[in-house]
Amino acid sequence: MEESLRIQREEDVPSAIDFTARIESRNIPAVINGCVKDWEAVSKWNPTNGGLDYLQERVGLCVVEAMLSSFAPVFYGDLRSHERVPLPFSAFIRLCKQRMHHAEDGSGACVESERTGLLGPESEHDCKPYEDAPQQIYLAQVPIISTENEERAQLGTLREDIQMPSFLEDKSLISVNLWMNNAQARSSTHYDPHHNLLCVVSGCKQVVLWPPSATPVLYPMPIYGEASNHSSVPLENFDFSNYPRAECSREYSQKVILHAGDALFIPEGWFHQVDSDKLTIAVNFWWQSKIMSCMTEHMDAYYLRILLRRMTIREMNQVLPKGSSEEMANTTRHVLNNGQVDHNDKGLDQASEKEDLEGKELKQEITLHELEPVAVHALRELISLVHSHVNPAEQRQPEQSTSTTDSAISVKDKGNKVMRSDAFRLEDDPVANIIWTLPPCTLQRVLLAMVKNFPRTLEALILHMLTPVGAEVLTRKFEEMDELNTKEDRNRFYQVFYESFNDQFAAMDAILNGKELFALQAYKNVLDKNIGVDWGGPKSEAFFSSLNSNELYFTNFHPQALRTWVYD
Repeated sequence: MEESLRIQREEDVPSAIDFTARIESRNIPAVINGCVKDWEAVSKWNPTNGGLDYLQERVGLCVVEAMLSSFAPVFYGDLRSHERVPLPFSAFIRLCKQRMHHAEDGSGACVESERTGLLGPESEHDCKPYEDAPQQIYLAQVPIISTENEERAQLGTLREDIQMPSFLEDKSLISVNLWMNNAQARSSTHYDPHHNLLCVVSGCKQVVLWPPSATPVLYPMPIYGEASNHSSVPLENFDFSNYPRAECSREYSQKVILHAGDALFIPEGWFHQVDSDKLTIAVNFWWQSKIMSCMTEHMDAYYLRILLRRMTIREMNQVLPKGSSEEMANTTRHVLNNGQVDHNDKGLDQASEKEDLEGKELKQEITLHELEPVAVHALRELISLVHSHVNPAEQRQPEQSTSTTDSAISVKDKGNKVMRSDAFRLEDDPVANIIWTLPPCTLQRVLLAMVKNFPRTLEALILHMLTPVGAEVLTRKFEEMDELNTKEDRNRFYQVFYESFNDQFAAMDAILNGKELFALQAYKNVLDKNIGVDWGGPKSEAFFSSLNSNELYFTNFHPQALRTWVYD
């Protein structure tokens, strides 16, 4: 976990200015110890001190919407895993009392005395469907205050027992909700579309949090589904073989424990999974962040494109991390034809690079005896790979070689190309590995030697052996060469290089098409890891094109994640 993402811990309740400037603006979770300890609810709702009787008296006649799950104690947010059922609040209180009467402490005494008694016959009737499995019922997100629809505030009479924290008084409040469970409960991993202040009134909650950047390891539900803000990783019967990235999810997580009176600020977009102890009561506040309220609709598509582009580049760099080519070159630059290491050859490589850095005229023809040993070794390896994998009799004519390499693409159906696994993985591509390990000036000399001595092998290498990852590697090496060479040398090199092909446009197309296929695969990985979309080809393209930017933004992709990645 990055130090900048560490959860803050506050021993004193911050002022409104301090909270906005120092906590909310950072978009990092914060534990505020004793934040709501002075609420009347903390004493009046306490189940061990007659709190259930009090709640029954105040709101017992209300009918609330309860979550009923057959997966208890786990409550998954996916609509396929639970149902919402109407339940008289008095019936839920009765279930709580029944469980308390059966729960004994270490001395054998009942947690709450029998004075609580039974409720009326109507309540008994309402409880019967759930008496066999009361732990399957969870009061989740029952509104106390709802600014969007006041009629939904089913427990409005309880609002006088809670006080708005002073640092939230200037916020655009969305709702205040009650959360109450009669048995141990575990919520599935999810994020919220608003800032959240979770306040524990009674009992204990354990919260595990992940930043939005940890989305890939949590396998989000598809953005077009009803539970797009939830992780698809199950919390029971879990198998890493089905969710391999989740194996490192702990590295990105942080855990906090909240007791009665404590509060936790959970910024929008942060994934969290909550474990609640038996008979735990909590209240949460949701409010709109300033970034969200200031963001205008006409910018949605623009920010979405920026986000996806940035994430695609990041995914590409994970395959080819910056600096790794230099590290690999250090371990391979002195490998000679016999596989032994000669430490004296380092000077040859440095001398070759220094020639270009000093701006000496680029040699357009390189003979084999002019190559340093590591370049000779690389040249022989490339020639061997081409001759081993490309049958000259099967090579296309240049005028037919206008698409990317055949070895990297298999045609599944017309217009839908599927990459082999080694087309995207550097470690599986020997050609890309050789190119990646060579210093740019050494590679330039190898290519010029091939132009002079093996032009048709070079043509076969580019048109038939260059996979998408190979095309991306070669392009990056070209960019490194450009930084070392003068403008005149750059122009001369590309002129000599492309003129060696029977059809130089076919060579350009092969490199560019391969590079774009590499980016396409990275884009697919981004959709799969971060948004939960398995892009299968043209049908998926049609699906996305059918959605306008507002639908993509508001229903499918969480805005805080977008802004987090755009501005980080």
